[in-house]
Amino acid sequence: MANEVESELVGPLFEALQKERFCFLSTVDYESGGPNTAALSWLLAADIRTIRFVIEQKSRAFHNVRKNQQASITVMMNESAYSITGKAFVKDEQIPGIPLKLSLIELKIAEVRDIMFYGARIIKEPQYDKTYDKKAADKLDQQVMDALRMA
Repeated sequence: MANEVESELVGPLFEALQKERFCFLSTVDYESGGPNTAALSWLLAADIRTIRFVIEQKSRAFHNVRKNQQASITVMMNESAYSITGKAFVKDEQIPGIPLKLSLIELKIAEVRDIMFYGARIIKEPQYDKTYDKKAADKLDQQVMDALRMA
């Protein structure tokens, strides 16, 4: 399935982005103009042409999006790697009801590309573990994902 290009999220990809998932956000650095990549997990496919994600207001990614809307999300799933590119903008600078200074960003999808190199497949998707208070992490995750669904 390498090098396939779509203009929207197709079935399995859309379904897989209905929950918290490890991915990379690439933006244009607001100072250097070069690439900048951040790891994130709070994202949700709002529809087949829109992904919402949450980042901290103090993060470099937040400042990058404010200056240049070009962005890409890279996600590994379904035995492959996908690059989802488009224009990102700040939908809510401060998400109400959440104690941290988190911003809701919306990515309007221009292209979805299978970027896995030829003749290979991902045999195990990336996993992560939250290293702070489990109860607090679960509560915050629920608040953020609810905000993404209601935006």
